[in-house]
Amino acid sequence: MRCSIRGFVWGRRVNQEKTLMAGIEPAAAHDAADAAQDLDAQRRQAFWRRVRGHRGLQAGALIVLALLAVAVFAPWLAPHDPYAQSLAHRLVPPVWAPGGSWDYVFGTDQVGRDYLSRLIYGTRISLIVGFGAAGVGCVIGVALGICAGYFGGRIDSLVSFLLTCQLALPGLLLAMALVFIIGPSLWVVIGIIGGLHWTYYLVVTRTSTLRLRQLDFVAAAKAVGSNRRQILFHEILPNLLNQIIVVFTFEVGIAVLAEAALSFLGVGIQPPTPSWGLMIAEGKMAIFHRPWLVVLPGIALFLLVIGANLLGDGLRDVTSPDRRS
Repeated sequence: MRCSIRGFVWGRRVNQEKTLMAGIEPAAAHDAADAAQDLDAQRRQAFWRRVRGHRGLQAGALIVLALLAVAVFAPWLAPHDPYAQSLAHRLVPPVWAPGGSWDYVFGTDQVGRDYLSRLIYGTRISLIVGFGAAGVGCVIGVALGICAGYFGGRIDSLVSFLLTCQLALPGLLLAMALVFIIGPSLWVVIGIIGGLHWTYYLVVTRTSTLRLRQLDFVAAAKAVGSNRRQILFHEILPNLLNQIIVVFTFEVGIAVLAEAALSFLGVGIQPPTPSWGLMIAEGKMAIFHRPWLVVLPGIALFLLVIGANLLGDGLRDVTSPDRRS
């Protein structure tokens, strides 16, 4: 009888403890979820606070977004057809020069095409080439960098050899030769520029992958049975997005300058397509008498490249672990 009473008391105590723990565990889980949400909210607030305090990032984003808007709404912003020629109105000076007219705010070129309209439509070409070539280089460089950093060994040695060969090649001369062999067109220029500008992506992603593969979350993913593809795409790649975005913004400016150089040399975008580099090439013969033919597309190139670089610098600063608070 004493044993049965003792067993009854012990069982009742265990049931009370289970009931108490059942009440505590949901509360603890709820508190942990609230704490995680508060931490995420604090991080977002800190991020946007850094963005609002970074003038360079704001200026770069404003320039790039403004040029994107110009490219998107080019048919509504351009006052004339950028391809329409009028020899009766050739080399009309801009409105601020003697003899200028509000009909042609930035004047006309050698065959009478409205220069403002060609500059507006040239924004499309530069942005398409910039983002397209940077995207091609991103795919190549990130894929090689992640594979080299994660697998190591012979794959790392092979990728390092490819990197050394790429850095040893004269990029502009090789691009000119390839465009000349294949034939100049917009998509050929994008593919060649992107195929020759992937080294920054490779170096950044390889270095970061070497560090990430040693961390605990990768070991935990292996422990639960994740395969290599899952680890690469679900564990490694998401932690590289900040670095990839920063490199991408820099590569946009590099690709724009590369396209302008190829078009200036006559092996890039072909006339009558409005390209800023081509416009500079067409106006170089009259630079001393009609300087706006070179200065205006040069200013447009400067704005796009400086905007992309300011945006990349700002993203690097606000996403750097040293700047987080």
